[in-house]
Amino acid sequence: MSAENLAGKWTRKCGRTLLHSLTCLVFLFLDFLDALLCVVFKLVDEFFEGEARTPCYCGNDGENKQMESETLSDSLCMRRNVLRKMGFLGFARKWKMCRKKKDDGDGGVNGGLMVNRWSDCGCNSCVSWTKKGHAHKLHVVVTHLPLVRTEVPTGDEAAENVIFLHGFLSSSSFWTETVFSDLSESCKGHYRLFAVDLLGFGRSPKPNDSMYTLLDHVEMINKSVVSPFQLNSFHLVAHSMGCIIALALAAKYPNLVKSVTLVAPPYFPSAKDGAGTSLTALNKLAGKTLWPPLAFGKSVMSWYEHVGRCFCFLFCRNHRMWEMILKLFTLRRELRFTEVDLTRHTHHSAWHNMHNTICGGATMTDEHLETLNKSRSVKVSIIHGDQDMEVPLECSKNMKMKFPELVQLNIVPNADHISVIFHRARDFAKNLEHIWASSQNPSISNLS
Repeated sequence: MSAENLAGKWTRKCGRTLLHSLTCLVFLFLDFLDALLCVVFKLVDEFFEGEARTPCYCGNDGENKQMESETLSDSLCMRRNVLRKMGFLGFARKWKMCRKKKDDGDGGVNGGLMVNRWSDCGCNSCVSWTKKGHAHKLHVVVTHLPLVRTEVPTGDEAAENVIFLHGFLSSSSFWTETVFSDLSESCKGHYRLFAVDLLGFGRSPKPNDSMYTLLDHVEMINKSVVSPFQLNSFHLVAHSMGCIIALALAAKYPNLVKSVTLVAPPYFPSAKDGAGTSLTALNKLAGKTLWPPLAFGKSVMSWYEHVGRCFCFLFCRNHRMWEMILKLFTLRRELRFTEVDLTRHTHHSAWHNMHNTICGGATMTDEHLETLNKSRSVKVSIIHGDQDMEVPLECSKNMKMKFPELVQLNIVPNADHISVIFHRARDFAKNLEHIWASSQNPSISNLS
């Protein structure tokens, strides 16, 4: 081996060692910072609320066994933390998994739910669902093509129904502002489209007594779409986190679902006993890393509960100010929906959706796929970009490998987690129409 090759190999090895050491130091600091913020938030919560009504997840692992009765994700309490291993965090907050019924005087809806914490935004847009007379249902945009929107059934039944579910930190605008306008003329008048703001995001409710589990999402979709609109059949289209919810919904109604289209599904095969799957999902989707910056931010928000809450207090609670500043700097009168949706949530809703829906849902995805596989009445079509850095392509490949007869996989070259839809909305719309038509006529060839 030449001297240049030896020098290059040595340089790369030193670089990796330095990055690993720096990563350990940064996340060790974050461990201590999260513990400090745990104490700070405990004191401030008790000052503003009388007591810490929403306990954190800083207790010892032995105390957290009570979580099993709540069907919550292991990733909430089994996250690696140096101080947790030392038992240091126990002094800050004793673990309480009992979800107390609030008195009617607490201020809220549905029997006095605490719906807005001091650290959450209280603007009209964020708390409109708490107003008296609200049905406590998801915000749903119902579209009859051509685009005429309404919030209530119009009485005229479309031939087909399609439910669209967005991903993490997004809203129904993900679909209504992109794909809907690119559906063909032949589709107009034949499909009734339901774009849903999932529980905890957009203009949908964000209750602080909800744990945002898969069951919560499925029940709310049933309450807000399936039952009130009396859907006797429907197609499902979902992106990212929404894919996990879509499979749970399809498994609940296997005889009603005509097709399931998943875009970049975060799938991780379950272990035989289900143990470790949620932690595997957390490490794969938001592993502790310093680079790239977006991945670092995602890991911090997913691993550090109180650091994440501090971020939400600064940005989500004051989103109107930041939106105004962004408009001034960009000289735009209106912001893109992707920029607005990033802050339209509470820390409680985002934190629990990340862990209980995405990571915890990973333990149940195989069970839902098995249900669909046995029904033999529906196919699952996957569309995944080969440059996706958010949800690895191997997730879709693993699903196809484990359920070859059920799953059809379409890999889109040179597309990432978002551009797989946004930069090819017309092609994506054509793919959807093909899938919907195939569910009516099985002789139509599969996606290439």
